[in-house]
Amino acid sequence: MTEPPKPSLQEAYHYCQDLASQHYENFPTASRLIHASLRPAVAAIYAFARTADDIADEGIAPPEERLQALDDWEYLLDTLPQNFEHQCIHIALNDAIQRFQLPVQALRDLLTAFRMDCRIQSYHQESELMQYCQYSANPVGRLMLALHGIHDAKALQASDAICTALQLTNFWQDFSIDHPKGRCYLPESWLQPHKLTAHQFIKGDVDITQAQISIQHAFDVTASLFHQGRELFPMLPFRLRLQIVATWHGGMSILKASQALDNPLSTRPKLHKKGWLIMIPKIFWDTLFPHKASA
Repeated sequence: MTEPPKPSLQEAYHYCQDLASQHYENFPTASRLIHASLRPAVAAIYAFARTADDIADEGIAPPEERLQALDDWEYLLDTLPQNFEHQCIHIALNDAIQRFQLPVQALRDLLTAFRMDCRIQSYHQESELMQYCQYSANPVGRLMLALHGIHDAKALQASDAICTALQLTNFWQDFSIDHPKGRCYLPESWLQPHKLTAHQFIKGDVDITQAQISIQHAFDVTASLFHQGRELFPMLPFRLRLQIVATWHGGMSILKASQALDNPLSTRPKLHKKGWLIMIPKIFWDTLFPHKASA
């Protein structure tokens, strides 16, 4: 029996773009701010990460099976799979890697984060939490910069600060979701001075009064990273700058909304239309005058 023909490059990119158009919550695949010539490559990156995320999903299979599947998915970075859909992802991704000189290590780092999701439910030290962000969030920013030909060390460092801050903000807004699932992202080193443990958070055996100091420290660390990341703004071309500035302000607004909650352990913050409208002038100011970026 003859093997079916491999997907063409056009078919491969089309599949990735279709996948991205259906699931774009964690990656800027649908943004019209991305130059048209870059959108197919972004879709290929997203399809790779989205599929890996599905593999790592805690509801799919036991951890050891998910870890093996992630190992197999990483192996396919170098070997074309048999499955048609997976062939499409890897054909498109390999073309994007070659065309834009993308850092393959950033893709491998994403898989490392997904493996950590399978094994780790809490963190002992702040450094361990930051290492997770290094693998889960920072590669996304580095890949976007590479797509735009930006490889400056200072730009990469500032991008890492923004991406880590966005990842942490996502954790802090999801206290009420993660704890019932058995996950606590507040490191034990932040909790122990106040006689608290991650286990107490996971079991719901702590109230906001007990946790207030630790949670405020989490907000402060995250805000500091956001402010460090503002150094990236003037290093970016206009279209990318507008997108990153908008993302920065969105993340900061969610962080502030979380901080304003009476009890972030039980309530998820929401940004209302008024909040988005307030952001618009700040976004345009920081985009047009990046050296004078507002707080």
